[in-house]
Amino acid sequence: MNNTPTIVGFLCNWCSYAAADLAGNNKLPVPSFLKTIRVMCSSRVDPVFMLGAYLRGADGVLMAGCHPGDCHYQTGNYYARRRFALMHKIVETFNLDPERFRLSWISASEGQRFSQVTNEFAEHVNKQGPNPLKTKPFVE
Repeated sequence: MNNTPTIVGFLCNWCSYAAADLAGNNKLPVPSFLKTIRVMCSSRVDPVFMLGAYLRGADGVLMAGCHPGDCHYQTGNYYARRRFALMHKIVETFNLDPERFRLSWISASEGQRFSQVTNEFAEHVNKQGPNPLKTKPFVE
């Protein structure tokens, strides 16, 4: 069985997805096992989507969006922050590890930061080992 972790990243179209593109253009290291899902705004990521990714076998889930105050939709990232706090409560209720979920603010010009955040999170998830709920490889 493959020991490479799977990380699902929900990336805001306007900032973090653009930062991922910048990181790629600048040939910065980004984990190859990061599966990105482009969303128009981080506020559109329902906690059910994050929990669903984890329950389907993802070892870690990253939600990334614009810095607070810089959201393309004005207050979207404030809603994202609230949803992420709710997500942590849900995860704790199910006795799952909240450290497998991460929220980061990354602007479009921060390709270096995107590389740093994703690599640090991948290292953290790798140290924790496989998702204890994983029964089969993540379905793409």
